Amino acid sequence: MSYDDVEIEDMEWNDELQAYTYPCPCGDLFQITKEDLKLGEEIARCPSCTLYITVVYNIEDFIDNKPFEPSQQQSLTVA
Repeated sequence: MSYDDVEIEDMEWNDELQAYTYPCPCGDLFQITKEDLKLGEEIARCPSCTLYITVVYNIEDFIDNKPFEPSQQQSLTVA
């Protein structure tokens, strides 16, 4: 069972760890990366103890929404 549910807005971005972090009661930090969030992961773990939290976020905020580009079609001449 998750220790707590935490909104992504309540977490801090840590450039050194390249992860969102939130204080753990053990004194370390719960951590989750942008890559994990893009994959739909919602569990941030503490590397120093067994606790984890559930991160509440909108996955659409982390998915790369690249515009659709149709592939270039080449003409084919049939004789």
